[in-house]
Amino acid sequence: MNAKMKLFSYNTADTPVHRLSGLTKLICFLLLTFAVMFSYDIRVIFAVMIFSVAILRLSQIRFSQIRAMIVYVLVFVVANAIISFFFSPEEGVKIYGSRHNIVNLYGGYKLTWEQIFYQITKFFKYFSVIPFGIIFLLTTNPSEFASSLNRIGVNYKAAFAVALTLRYFPDMQREYHDISQAQQARGLELSHKAKFADRFKNSLLILIPLIFLSLERVETISNAMDLRGFSKNDTRTWYTSRKFARADYVALAVSALITIGTVYVSVFVNHGRFYNPFV
Repeated sequence: MNAKMKLFSYNTADTPVHRLSGLTKLICFLLLTFAVMFSYDIRVIFAVMIFSVAILRLSQIRFSQIRAMIVYVLVFVVANAIISFFFSPEEGVKIYGSRHNIVNLYGGYKLTWEQIFYQITKFFKYFSVIPFGIIFLLTTNPSEFASSLNRIGVNYKAAFAVALTLRYFPDMQREYHDISQAQQARGLELSHKAKFADRFKNSLLILIPLIFLSLERVETISNAMDLRGFSKNDTRTWYTSRKFARADYVALAVSALITIGTVYVSVFVNHGRFYNPFV
């Protein structure tokens, strides 16, 4: 399978990020995501985004692996910005308590600097979180992550379900690719030569066999687990397990400091979640 199809697949490499425990990466992801979502200070958000991109480069994840995800998120962010403006064009004015008009638009809409600043801040919020999610998905071995969850008290059945879910993403992509190739061999047009509407309609035709294959896979896995006596005992051992090392504690400390710093800036410096440059 090419790199484009390995969108959610575990990326095997020997980097400081890969050597961290799966539990460490989950906690860091939650802490840093909370930090970005809590603050609307574009200075803090931009600093966290630079940090996230640096960690992404450190993890040796190639752009070809995440190109499709970036495109999807970019489309979502642009659509969200347009819809947010048309449904609430005065949100920035309400938040920052001032009005600096730029131009009057059609239908009584007015474009203000406050609204632009608010939506730019939201744009960077989304793109600050995305690299952390990519890092977690592409650098975490599902089995090792499940064993980490089980070690902190999560029932091994739930932990194993999480591992199966993470493993299922690349399987779904591979099956979608295989079905797509088979359908194109039978004359179904999915290339750029066809119109967008035709490609969209033909892509939907792939979902039906994909759903049936998914149900069949679920049944096969369930039967295999039952035959091997899964859930018979209260505990189980793990083939892949990783103990906490010094790097794990360093990563947790850095993430905690960033989160605390974000909360401190919001509460004691800005006296609120929003940074207001218009005062």
